[in-house]
Amino acid sequence: MGKAPVTQLVTEFIEPILLAKRLELVDVEFKKEGKTWVLRIFIDKEGGINLEDCQNVSHLVGDLIEVEDIIESVYTLEVSSPGLNRVLKKEKDFINFVGKKICVLCHARLNGKKKFTGNLTGFKEQAIHLEVDGQSH
Repeated sequence: MGKAPVTQLVTEFIEPILLAKRLELVDVEFKKEGKTWVLRIFIDKEGGINLEDCQNVSHLVGDLIEVEDIIESVYTLEVSSPGLNRVLKKEKDFINFVGKKICVLCHARLNGKKKFTGNLTGFKEQAIHLEVDGQSH
């Protein structure tokens, strides 16, 4: 497995395969929960995904990860939709959610706050524009 993080390796390996099946790779997580490592793959598609999509991706990706020996440790594979509390990470995510209510958590305080909930009014030049209580941020 090289020096790259597992999430990066898995992403690079499976994203083209999912795109060929008209599925979007939303996110990949690999973390230890108790004594077990968990690989979570979040997928989506136009119109939403269903249980069959998750099962198909689980079988396909699980087999490919094993054959390619991407993950050395024992792990549990979970495939699901990003759900209502989906994390926005990519430029495409922010563009698709313009006009929707979102919650933003900041690393540093802005005007004394770290958490903002409001309407995403725009995304330009790697900056989000959020309207909270009638004020633009």
